[in-house]
Amino acid sequence: MSFSPSIAGLSGLLSAFSEALLALFTSPGNAFAQLGSTFLTRLPAAPLSAPYTVGFSAETAALLGLEAGIQNDPGFAELFSGNVTREWPNRTLPYASVYSGHQFGVWAGQLGDGRALGLGEIAHNGERYELQLKGAGRTPYSRMGDGRAVLRSSIREFLCSEAMYHLGIPTTRALCVIGSDQPVRREEVETAAVVTRVAPSFVRFGHFEHFYANDNTEALRALADHVIERFYPHCRDAEDPYLALLNEAVFSSADLMVEWQAVGFCHGVMNTDNMSILGLTIDYGPFGFMDGFDAGYICNHSDSQGRYSYKMQPQIAYWNLFCLAQSLLPLLGEQYEESVRADKAIEDAQRVLGGFKDRFVPALEWRMRAKLGLEMERDGDDALVNRLFEVMHANRADFTLTFRNLARMSKHDASGDGPVRDLFLDRAAFDAWANDYRARLSEETRDDAARAIAMNRVNPKFVLRNHLAETAIRRAKGKNFSEVERLAAVLRHPFDEQPENEAYAALPPDWASSLEVSCSS
Repeated sequence: MSFSPSIAGLSGLLSAFSEALLALFTSPGNAFAQLGSTFLTRLPAAPLSAPYTVGFSAETAALLGLEAGIQNDPGFAELFSGNVTREWPNRTLPYASVYSGHQFGVWAGQLGDGRALGLGEIAHNGERYELQLKGAGRTPYSRMGDGRAVLRSSIREFLCSEAMYHLGIPTTRALCVIGSDQPVRREEVETAAVVTRVAPSFVRFGHFEHFYANDNTEALRALADHVIERFYPHCRDAEDPYLALLNEAVFSSADLMVEWQAVGFCHGVMNTDNMSILGLTIDYGPFGFMDGFDAGYICNHSDSQGRYSYKMQPQIAYWNLFCLAQSLLPLLGEQYEESVRADKAIEDAQRVLGGFKDRFVPALEWRMRAKLGLEMERDGDDALVNRLFEVMHANRADFTLTFRNLARMSKHDASGDGPVRDLFLDRAAFDAWANDYRARLSEETRDDAARAIAMNRVNPKFVLRNHLAETAIRRAKGKNFSEVERLAAVLRHPFDEQPENEAYAALPPDWASSLEVSCSS
């Protein structure tokens, strides 16, 4: 699908945009918006004054079939601020979905899209994507919030969506950031912004929890059927389709945790309502890529107990899957006699949940061997990896640069140790580990050059460090969006050397240590 950028006149352009988006809601197929009023509330976006484009992803636009240069059209910002939705009829208005969830381990009851509105779907090249405006104003699920997002958090989400995708990590995408001078009060007065998020689905664990908690088995089944039909049709052939769906969630969540842990990424708010049923990274708030390695790294200043610290993420994903499994229990075990169904359903769910560890552990071990350039599996590899993390933790060695610079080491001598060795204050501790690593490398058949190429394909040089995002944000507050564009371009090639952008791979400056992100981010 495409919108024509050649329409003359703003009113004509808005009309064409509106008509094109309205068509999304009548497209055939099992779309989430077709599930009905039990699942969502339709309403227009709140007006956003004098919107302007802050950031744009041409790659994401191409996924949707949008034509090159569309972001330069005068109606683009009006459309993706949500302003034109006020012209749409009620039956096709954007929608906010209802869900519930556990927040910081505590049942929070009904939640929902408090500041996000789904526009509908775009089908292109055989794929279908939902579009969602984050920051589009109050909804029935906003509780005490204003329904707005701020420029600061919107830029962070836009940049991290691009970064994660190009790191090969499952994620929602971001088409654009639309800004405005309209004031929004947080800890201080900031300005409003809207992110257009793109994903195959925004269904969360919390959607299932909501209907389970409200004893609405009919809606729970309709939701599960929607997910199966759209994304896991093979589950229909299983003896228990809903157990097969749970198994898919277990595997995709385990795989996602491997990806996060392998690049030092922390989500910050792994509530059940922030867990995607498709295993996507979703809801970028107080996230962070580690600089100096700390196993207990907490990226969310609001997380005083460290529930969502780096080392806890796999365990929390496992805990969240238990919540999902409980929510699916009313649907499980229909193949059993009624007298034993409940017990058998629990037994089956527990067995499937046990697959998380079976999936996660060997996958992480394989990933860490790849990060160390080890093709063959040997006894002691896990101990070698764990010792590296221990030395990194003790020295707060930079996570990204440590693994990137390991590729420079030689299996023959210490001539290439300098770049990585210099990241450790305790040089003797590093040298002791490096000697064992070199001995292990001597068992490999690849030469140093081939190993370095392979390692640089899995160990990124560029990640979205907090200070890089902060620099782009500070300039954007002054209406200079060039750094948003440049940083996004760098992050789209995280494994390339990019010598012209070496500064983006450097250790963070001293002032970066004072940066904090919280749930308001």
